[in-house]
Amino acid sequence: MSHSNFVDYVKIFCRSGKGGAGSRHFRRAKFEPMGGPDGGDGGRGGNIILRGNPQLWTLMHLKYHRHVFAEHGESGKGAGRSGKAGDDVFIDVPLGTIAKDADTDAILFEITEAGQTITMVQGGRGGLGNTNFKTATHQAPEYAQPGEPFIEGYYILELKVLADVGLVGFPNAGKSTLLSKVSEAKPKIADYAFTTLTPNLGIVPYRDYKSFVMADIPGIIEGASEGKGLGLRFLRHIERNSLLLFLIPADSNNVAEEYRILVNELEMYNPELLDKERVLAISKSELIDSEMRELISAEMPNVPHIFISSFTGEGLVQMKDLLWNSLNKPL
Repeated sequence: MSHSNFVDYVKIFCRSGKGGAGSRHFRRAKFEPMGGPDGGDGGRGGNIILRGNPQLWTLMHLKYHRHVFAEHGESGKGAGRSGKAGDDVFIDVPLGTIAKDADTDAILFEITEAGQTITMVQGGRGGLGNTNFKTATHQAPEYAQPGEPFIEGYYILELKVLADVGLVGFPNAGKSTLLSKVSEAKPKIADYAFTTLTPNLGIVPYRDYKSFVMADIPGIIEGASEGKGLGLRFLRHIERNSLLLFLIPADSNNVAEEYRILVNELEMYNPELLDKERVLAISKSELIDSEMRELISAEMPNVPHIFISSFTGEGLVQMKDLLWNSLNKPL
C-alpha cells in the first residue's frame, strides 16, 4: 500500500436529485376537446449510494472528487406518462468505511461487506400528476404536486482498516519489520520514530493454505488518546481488528510498563478495545540471554506472550500458531 496514496478520511459535498413535478395535463382529442385529466407523475430524484468494494483499500479516489451530484427526476407528461427517474450515483468505498454527518459528527452507517449498498443521500420523490386528484365531485383538477426538493450537505467518509490482527506498539518497536517477515507486504522500514505514517496490510500465510490479515498500525505514544503524536487519526484503525498483537522490544527499559502504557492509551480512547483478544510479542529477542528472558517473563501481566526475532526468525512460526489459535477459538 503506497504511503502517498493512502487516504482514510475525506469530507465530500453531496446533493441528491430533486423529484420531478407532476403534470397538470388534460386529454385533448379531435372528438374530445374537453377530455379529463391525464397528467403523469414526476420521476424520483437520484440517490447517492455507498457501495462496499473489497478491491479498494483507501479513499484516495475521492480525494479529488469531493462534489457529488445526482440527477434530477423529470417532470410528468400528458397521456399519463411518468417522468424518468434521475440516475443514482454509486460511490465505491473500502470495507470498513463509516459515513458521518459533517455538521453533527453523527454516524449514519458503516459499510462492512462486499457489494453492500446503503443510500447516504435520498433523492426527492416525484410529484403526483393531476390524474391522482380526480374525484366524483371534482372531475377536472388543475392541481399537481411539485416534486420534493433535493438534499444537500457535507458528509464525512472515514476508513477503519479491517484486519484480523492489529500490531500495537510504540514507534520503532519493529512492527513494520515483523510484517515484512511474515507476509508479502513491503512497508517502509527505517531506524527512527514514526517511519510508518499510514497503516500497512499484509496477508500472513499459514498452514494448509490458510491465511489471516495483519495490519501494521502507526506507532502509539503516551498521550495518543489525547491527540498527541499521530494520535486519534490512527487509533481508530485498531477498533476493527479482531485481535491485538502488542509488540515491545526486548531492549526496552521496562517491557511490562510499556505494555501497561499501551493498554492505558487504548482504554482512554475506547474501553471496548480491552475486550479484544490480546497477545504480547517481545521482539528483538536476539539481544538478550536466557536469564533476562526469565526476568521479563516473571514481570509479565496475565496475557499470552512469546519471544520473537524478526532478524533470526526465532519464534515467528510459534507466534503464527498462537495468533491463529486465538483467532479461531470456539465461541
